[in-house]
Amino acid sequence: MSTDVLSDVLRSLRTTGTVYFCDQLSSPWEKQFSGEDGASFHQIRRGNCRLESEGVIEYLGPGDLVFLAPGRPHALTSEPASDTEGEYQADVLLLCGYCSFDNSIGSSVTELFPDIIVIRDQQLQSHGWLKAILDQLSREYLSMHPGSEIVVNRMTEVLIVELVRINFGQQEDMPLIKALADRYVGKALQQLHQQPDRPWSLEVLATDVGLSRAAFAKRFKTLVGQPMFDYLTTLRMQQACQLLSETDLPLYDVAGRAGYESDLAFTRTFKKRLGETPTSFRKRKKASLDESVRSS
Repeated sequence: MSTDVLSDVLRSLRTTGTVYFCDQLSSPWEKQFSGEDGASFHQIRRGNCRLESEGVIEYLGPGDLVFLAPGRPHALTSEPASDTEGEYQADVLLLCGYCSFDNSIGSSVTELFPDIIVIRDQQLQSHGWLKAILDQLSREYLSMHPGSEIVVNRMTEVLIVELVRINFGQQEDMPLIKALADRYVGKALQQLHQQPDRPWSLEVLATDVGLSRAAFAKRFKTLVGQPMFDYLTTLRMQQACQLLSETDLPLYDVAGRAGYESDLAFTRTFKKRLGETPTSFRKRKKASLDESVRSS
């Protein structure tokens, strides 16, 4: 299995996130989350509560962590201590955060996450790095020392990567995992990610991995979920967006590094995929960056 491909997929998500709530709640209480800001995560630092989301109910105890996919509405509520009406369990300390992903060019979060992931405290203990991130996030948010905001934001991004890596090893039926584990398609993905600017053809890639053109095309689409050229175009657009956002390279250089022989072909494909020209995309990203700098 290629870790390079997974790293590229993670980079393409362009994750941003933060912690927005870490406080003690006195029973009875209820908190509603629309999921509109992106994916949500919650850790029960102390106490117990109940998660409800579109018919799914999970009971969460001390140390448990739950992640919900973008757009998934849910509620957390206090749990009665017994059958006696009006009696509730002890106060709960809750850590909440959210993260968003840049899905503008086809990065598929659903290939990496199910709708809900619950990591129990016992399981979390075996992932020391993830547990340490959550502990530090809680401390940073509660302390709010100078610089805490940027530390919290960066650590949230690392938290999401760790969750992907944990889930990646557990969800063997997910398309991306099946594709990477396949002898032929996994090798093809490795080559595409290493050299997206190479003038690939089905014949060349099929020969490289040891299959006929027809057998390779069918196998790739079945396992990856899209034709090889669609996947390659997504990779090239990701490369182009990064270059447009982070460099001042002229358009013909960006086009060449993204695997296009002419500015015209590159611009046509870019506009079809993203709904705007490379030039307008670059101007918009620069304006957004300038605004962020002014407001910081």
